[in-house]
Amino acid sequence: MEPFYFRSYDRVVGVAHNEKELEKEIMRIGATDPACVNWHLEQGHIVAWLRYIGNNTLAEMLKGVKDYREALARIRDYFIMKETKLGTQNSEVPKKVENQREPELGKRRVRGRHFV
Repeated sequence: MEPFYFRSYDRVVGVAHNEKELEKEIMRIGATDPACVNWHLEQGHIVAWLRYIGNNTLAEMLKGVKDYREALARIRDYFIMKETKLGTQNSEVPKKVENQREPELGKRRVRGRHFV
């Protein structure tokens, strides 16, 4: 996959290969050359790249953002949302242990037969 290149005029001033690197580069470049990051945001370059790498969720969160500080806040929200989602997936119902029988609710068993 092609990385995202931050360009300021004809120079490449930063490169991001994934969302975490994108956050770091926006923070670094935004501190010294905010116009560079803001231009990429205004032109939709970052949103287009996120869609290219398959992250439509973060792309939608950054759609229409024109200021690098707002972009950073939304990227951080995305990571929090992602961690929260992963945390709830891991704490859901435990997997069934092999050979564990399901309880037979509403039925009673009498000498090998089921009665309702």
